[in-house]
Amino acid sequence: MKKFFLLGLSLSVASVTFAQDLPANPEPGKCYVRCTTPDVYVNETVQVMTKPAYKKLRTVPAQYETQTERVMVKAAGKKLRVIPEKWGTETITYVKKQGASTLNVIPASFSNDSETIEIKPAYAQWELGAPAPDCASSDPNDCRYWCYKGYPAEYTTVSVTRLSNDASTTRNPIPEKEGTYTKRVVIEPTRVVEEEIPAEYATITKTVMVKDAQVIEETVPAEYKTVTKEVLKTKGGLTTWKEVECALVEYQALPINWNLNSATLTTQARNLIDTRLLPVLAQNPGVKLEIASHTDSRGTDASNQDLSERRAQAVVNYLQTKGINSSLLVANGYGEKRLKNRCADGVSCTEREHAVNRRTEFRLINN
Repeated sequence: MKKFFLLGLSLSVASVTFAQDLPANPEPGKCYVRCTTPDVYVNETVQVMTKPAYKKLRTVPAQYETQTERVMVKAAGKKLRVIPEKWGTETITYVKKQGASTLNVIPASFSNDSETIEIKPAYAQWELGAPAPDCASSDPNDCRYWCYKGYPAEYTTVSVTRLSNDASTTRNPIPEKEGTYTKRVVIEPTRVVEEEIPAEYATITKTVMVKDAQVIEETVPAEYKTVTKEVLKTKGGLTTWKEVECALVEYQALPINWNLNSATLTTQARNLIDTRLLPVLAQNPGVKLEIASHTDSRGTDASNQDLSERRAQAVVNYLQTKGINSSLLVANGYGEKRLKNRCADGVSCTEREHAVNRRTEFRLINN
């Protein structure tokens, strides 16, 4: 009995929660989907270096030639004769006692002042206001105003002492005293009489380099590949309800003629997506779209499941190249799980009957 009571209570709470999540003031006969403001991405292309630039090197040997040269085998010399210096005396005046000065100190003087300091900067914050008087929700928190309220900066005044005149001194000079002394000095310096001895020379033969060995470079350029990546431009997340055509919440046919066992979109298929799906997404911004792909029963369950998933993903990938946010797209492959007629495994059917099950569909779904 206790288990049944708890189960009933859980169902009641779930029903109330779901009812509160439904759109307000719906109209009879209308259909609604829940939309999440999507993250907005933009495509950027980057160059990725797949192979770096490198050099091819080729060496050229050094080149030489024979030359003759006259070289000195004995340097020039000198014979020297020294004539001694002559001396005399000189009286030199010098500072016997250096001049100086006496100093008188004048103390520093001050004045009183004040200084205003900001102790708390101006700021602003979000504050929850009173509920709106016309709120239709039973929960008052759904209709309360949020106000971005500013507060001024706060200041205080501090008494300070200012320096009027810094300490200084006055200087009284004391004269210097001079003295003299006698020293011997050179009147005529020592002289050297030089006699040149010429250098001796000889002729030699040598091999000299005309051109050094060198490396000839050939630069092979780097190889690059252009990669497109998605970059977040605007962060979404706000949830709202939007009225849509009731037919769009049911599966609608997207009559793509897929090639046998292929998940590649043809030019005709891309044109069909441009004219059929892109207008639906443009008229219902923020609504999530499901792409569902199915196969007939021929082939294995695993291969049919894989093929249907690849076909659904191919449509989603193409929509992303058209700027549709990936968070608003769902690709589902159902293989042969949702046949629309009797043509299951082991049942003999015409090609037209099998074609009914080979289909791609779309519908708008809640976020």
